[in-house]
Amino acid sequence: MKYLTETILLAVAAFIALLGAAFSKDSLFQAHAWILFFVLAASAIFLMRKVKPAAADDTRSDGYMDEVVRYGTIATMFWGIVGFLVGVIIAAQLAFPELNIEPWFNFGRMRPLHTSAVIFAFGGNALICTSFYIVQRTSQARLFGGNLGWFVFWGYQLFIVLAATGYLLGVTQSREYAEPEWYVDIWLTVVWVAYLIVFVGTIVRRKEPHIYVANWFFLSFIVTVAMLHLVNNLSLPVSLLGAKSYSAFAGVQDALTQWWYGHNAVGFFLTAGFLGMMYYFVPKQANRPVYSYRLSIVHFWSLIFLYIWAGPHHLHYTALPDWAQTLGMVFSVMLWMPSWGGMINGLMTLSGAWDKLRTDPIIRMMVISIAFYGMSTFEGPMMSIKAVNSLSHYTDWTIGHVHSGALGWNGMITFGALYFLVPRLWNRERLYSLRMVNWHLWLATLGIVVYASVMWVSGITQGLMWREYDDQGYLVYSFAESVAALYPYYVLRTFAGLLYLSGALLMAYNIYKTIRGDVREEAPMGAPAQAVPAE
Repeated sequence: MKYLTETILLAVAAFIALLGAAFSKDSLFQAHAWILFFVLAASAIFLMRKVKPAAADDTRSDGYMDEVVRYGTIATMFWGIVGFLVGVIIAAQLAFPELNIEPWFNFGRMRPLHTSAVIFAFGGNALICTSFYIVQRTSQARLFGGNLGWFVFWGYQLFIVLAATGYLLGVTQSREYAEPEWYVDIWLTVVWVAYLIVFVGTIVRRKEPHIYVANWFFLSFIVTVAMLHLVNNLSLPVSLLGAKSYSAFAGVQDALTQWWYGHNAVGFFLTAGFLGMMYYFVPKQANRPVYSYRLSIVHFWSLIFLYIWAGPHHLHYTALPDWAQTLGMVFSVMLWMPSWGGMINGLMTLSGAWDKLRTDPIIRMMVISIAFYGMSTFEGPMMSIKAVNSLSHYTDWTIGHVHSGALGWNGMITFGALYFLVPRLWNRERLYSLRMVNWHLWLATLGIVVYASVMWVSGITQGLMWREYDDQGYLVYSFAESVAALYPYYVLRTFAGLLYLSGALLMAYNIYKTIRGDVREEAPMGAPAQAVPAE
């Protein structure tokens, strides 16, 4: 019987969650257990309605398992809009503090919800679905493990729900990019191991002898994130039926572990994984081979070797030994070379196809994403230099840097990948509207440019005000005065976020109409204007 085993497992898991709610040691664990119970019970009931005699599974004529990729594209778009919306809300909360709603919807709880929604929900789903698509095509093999791919997808959605509700409830470890508590971390570990098995299993059973470079980037992302997650989240729970746990590390060792994880989550989750997307989708959309395959291999090995050492630059002027701070700075500066090697490789892939920029807004989006990758990977090493860091650290300059990378590089390459995937996954001739893609491109680009620019100005203003002393050695400005000075920049940041969100909503509508099979009547992109006869 199809889905019978899965339905039984979900029902048993729902019953265990119910027991957890009944015997919990604290109210936060109990609330989370109830959420888990209702999610699992609803899923079991939904699957129960689909139980039927085993029939042909989801196999396309070319033998690939693409239904899970289709679900992944929709989840990516959904969580992206959620993440961008929450980002606009918290930006507005900083400009207008009365928008903080206690206790669940204040800035302190909404901010990790925003970062996790954009990085792990939007970015994570994008990486999972595109890696499943790419590894099948480049290996000429169906996904390994049968329904294990579905377990990875739905298990990851459950992690997102538990993490997001935990932030609003106040269930948190207070570790940057690693806020979920111990039991959610354990569940993510199970899902991530299944993801590794599916990906490696597909490569092992490949018909193509060569392993394409995109798969090397995806593999490094999966393996390294697993290692980072396991070490950084080592903790001892107070009770097996309680939410609270204590880190296995303390003091400066805890800080170093946190930023070894934090910076390499950026390096391998937000860089290596998305470079895998770049090395597949840019050549495919441009219909050109990678400019230099040799350069892509040099890019891969130098990047993964250097990145893992760069974390200590987050701890300049702290109790961390000075040699460790300098080590992080040196490796960060060295990272500029392989990063720009990858940027040059991506841009030069368009050699002989630059004319497509006039007619293909998806290529434009990918080119802008690569440009933001180059800018962010120059700015990051520059900010790691101690003299620069003494001004930039703890200011909005860092916020601007992070968003230029996340929205400019990760967001734009993901949008381009989704625009590439949707017509092919649903067997449509083309997207509903290419001109809507162009509108999305400019709304998103303008949003990022305004956002990053005002945060640069805001951050430098902060840094200069905080370090201004009078001739007697006293601070010239109070902290409250520095906050008041930033008000116009925070309003502009909210406006920039609205622009970016508007573009994402336009994309969601475009994708929805494409899936339905609608095609908008419009003039081709780049078509010359009709001549108007002289009077």
